[in-house]
Order: sequence, then structure tokens, then C-alpha cells
Amino acid sequence: MMDIGSCYLDGNADVVEFCPHDSFYDILAAGTYTLQEGAQPHRAGSTSLFSTRDGLSLLCRVPTIGVFDLKWSPRGQNAPPLLTQAGADGGVVLYKLESQLKEEDQGVHLLPCYLQFCQYMPLLPEALYLFGTRAICSENISSSMCLCMDWHPSASSISLGHSDGSLSLVAVKDDKVQVSQSWLGHDYEVWATSFDAQRPNLLYSGSDDCCFSCWDLRAPTDDVVFRNAKAHRMGVCCISQDPANTNILLTGSYDEFLRVWDVRSTSRPVCEKSLCLGGGVWRIKHHPYKSNLVLTACMHNGFAIVRIEDGDIQVVETYHKHESLAYGADWQRGEMSAQGMQRQGLLVSTCSFYDRLLRIWQPEVLQLSAF
Repeated sequence: MMDIGSCYLDGNADVVEFCPHDSFYDILAAGTYTLQEGAQPHRAGSTSLFSTRDGLSLLCRVPTIGVFDLKWSPRGQNAPPLLTQAGADGGVVLYKLESQLKEEDQGVHLLPCYLQFCQYMPLLPEALYLFGTRAICSENISSSMCLCMDWHPSASSISLGHSDGSLSLVAVKDDKVQVSQSWLGHDYEVWATSFDAQRPNLLYSGSDDCCFSCWDLRAPTDDVVFRNAKAHRMGVCCISQDPANTNILLTGSYDEFLRVWDVRSTSRPVCEKSLCLGGGVWRIKHHPYKSNLVLTACMHNGFAIVRIEDGDIQVVETYHKHESLAYGADWQRGEMSAQGMQRQGLLVSTCSFYDRLLRIWQPEVLQLSAF
């Protein structure tokens, strides 16, 4: 492998996300979460943008509440890229990414587009604020922390998972946001929520209650499509769908196992096989073009690239140059030639928590013809 660049962030690093949109492949977002203890504990954080075009250079940084998750809007939409931030105050922030051409330089700017939902309004519990302008929602907004999120494939809504076990759907339309659904889906913290790319009316969720669940958003919220409470021996941390075969889902758990699921039988998914990665599996990211390659953040055991193919699952590369909890991980999408070959973008970004370290590197496995 080849190390390309590294830097220390301003707080505990827990999430990194490469922009998947055309012309912005070199843009990397990173989030931090730091508990400031004292008489009045405060969860501080930041969202930063980096360029990876020539090493690793900071473009801008926005101080904010502690960040649990970041997600870019789906590619292919006829709109500027949007970056969503899940906050420790229970809110969500949506930023708009824009290019600004100056006479002497070309810069990329992260502009606040939608401010956080205001959960702490005892007189107006159903209100959310957009730069101080109040809009009325149809449902109350949870006062618990927002831990995870996912974009609907059409970019029309966002799913949220909260620390009280609830889930929410937020509609995004014409520069406005509105909570459309909220329900209590789990007994403990919801660490993972994911739309089904092929059947976006289905929403998957994973929680500290060890349950992996599926919800049909057209049905009553208490009518779960399936709930598996036996396969995971500890909390479910992450869920990822195979982009090449949407019947296959991967889940990661604190119990250190990466599990492969076939959900064609939605009444009872079949756990085909599993692989122990030696650390809690906190993040799963399929390679954007080689879906049989999966990048994983393994908390106490660094990062691993796993190959899943022809009934076999195995670790093909590991990365142990972080000295703290391995949390954030993502592939750069990169550009493709007319022949379908990747011209550039063989980069991986990883970050670790207590040492506040952000790295970008090139995996060796992608240089091998077998992959």
C-alpha cells in the first residue's frame, strides 16, 4: 500500500466521506465528536472539507455540535451536492457544496443550507428552524441524539436513527425540510439505517438491542417486515447493500463479525455466512466499481478490505497505521475511462478516534489483475 497524506483533526475523528458527484471526486468530508467534560458537559465537533487532488489539503472547516455521521446526497441528481450531518443534539444539518471561481484561484465552499432541527423548544415541539424562519412539522422531533442517516435513492428524503431507539424520515423538497414519519423501532440506540436501493420503500435498521430490522414505509410503522434478534450477539453497527446484487446485504456488529445476508425471503432473511474481523465492525463500504471488495473499519483491529465472491469471504488486505479506535472509512469514487477502466481515484480515507488522525492511502489489492 502507499500512504498519500495524513493530518490531525481538531477533535476526535469518527467519520469520513468522499464526495461521489462528478467534478467533486477529490473532495473529502470529515467529522469530529469530542465530549468536553466539566460542570456542564458539551459535545463539540466540526465538519471539514479536504482536497485530495494533490496530497491532503484543508479547504474549510465549520465548527458545530458533535458529529456522529455524514452522508453525501446520491449522485446522478441534477442539483449541487448536499452533505448531511447527524448531530449530538438530535439535529441534522444539510450543507450545499458549491464551486466559486475567483480571478486568482478556484475554491470549493461548504455553505450552510439547512440549519439543525430545534429539539429544545418546549413551547413549539413541532417546530423546525431554517435560518430562524419557523416552519411547522406534522410530528414532534425527537430530543435524543441523531446517530446515523441515509439518503433515499431519489434524494427526496433522509432516514435518521436516534439514541432513544426511534427512527425518523425527513422530506427534502425545494430547499425545505419536513419530518414526515417518526416511530420507536428499537429498544436502544439505532446505529444504522439504510434504504434499499432497488425497493426504496424498504428501510433497514440496526441497533444496540442486537436487532437487524426491515420496515415497509408504506405500512404502519409498528408493522415490521422482519426483525432478526438472534444472529448478532451484540449491537448492530452498520448495514450496506451490495450495489451489484441488491438482494445481498452486509451487517457489522460489536461482536466482531461481518455477516452476509440474502433478503429475497423478506419474511425471514437467511444469514449465509460470517467472518470474524477481530474488532467491532463499525463501518462497511462497498467499492464503487468492484462490489466484491468491501472496506471495513474494525474499531480495535484497524481497517480491513474483504473479498466476497463465489461463496467465499476472506480478508485480502489490512491497514494498521492508526493507533486508536478505527471508525471512519470510505473509498474515493474516481473517474472511469470509455473502456470502463478506472483512471484515478484508487484512494481510501480512514480516520481514528482518540488520536484524531485522518489518513488517505492506496490499497495494494486494487493493483492486482485478479481484482
